[in-house]
Amino acid sequence: MDIGLHIADFTFPNGRAGLADDLTRIVTEAEEVGIARVSVMDHLWQIGVLGPPEHDMLEAYTTLGYLAARTSKVELLAWVTAVSYREPGMLAKLVSTLDVLSKGRAWLGIGAAWNGDEARGLGLPFPSTAERFERLEESLQICQQMWSERNEPYEGKHYHLERTLNAPQPLRTPPILIGGGGEKKTLRLVAQYAQACNLFAGPELPGKLDVLRAHCADVGRDYDDIEKTVMVQLDTGEKGEKVDALIEQLQGLGKLGVSEAHGWVPRSGTRRGWS
Repeated sequence: MDIGLHIADFTFPNGRAGLADDLTRIVTEAEEVGIARVSVMDHLWQIGVLGPPEHDMLEAYTTLGYLAARTSKVELLAWVTAVSYREPGMLAKLVSTLDVLSKGRAWLGIGAAWNGDEARGLGLPFPSTAERFERLEESLQICQQMWSERNEPYEGKHYHLERTLNAPQPLRTPPILIGGGGEKKTLRLVAQYAQACNLFAGPELPGKLDVLRAHCADVGRDYDDIEKTVMVQLDTGEKGEKVDALIEQLQGLGKLGVSEAHGWVPRSGTRRGWS
């Protein structure tokens, strides 16, 4: 099983003046110990489960570009892009640029968005749930078209692109990860468009995987071709006292067919917390 690092909190003890150096330390040490992927949240305010909205939060794609320059092996992605925050033509270009400048290490992580407070607070679009899912599917189609040799127009319900030209093309077609466990819409989109899904550890996980398997059968997709990732808290404890419990959790996920445990490390902004 691969381990991925999710950087979800940027309120570090050294403050904003030390943020760049702290991020460099974290990602380079992560790469050195064999972390497979590094992700950052696509939020503009901190989310409630991790802290108040006033805590520091960096814009995702600017941060990923910075991380690309500080690393050479880890794959990079937003976990996950809020579909309504960027026009899909621009999003495809952002991920293409990240892939070229990272020498082929970019993924597209994307979801239907959920944080209406930050969107409304900053004047960003945040349509109804149904419309966000419609936009999510159209965005997936547009990204796939822009990452191909096709540059004809795209005409959808919400997006209209006169020419889907994208030069330079990414070095590899960026794999797509769709975040969320919605059984009717999200997992269907995974089966149709994605190379990976992201779910949460918990008693409902086996059922979610069964639903994904059924969607794959419906669309003629090989279930085993889709990478299953699960978001977990990678907490070994202050003195390593939680290591055994974490290993047991990861082993259980592996038995379900999960190939990557992707999560955040408590106290990662301190040297003791990460290394």
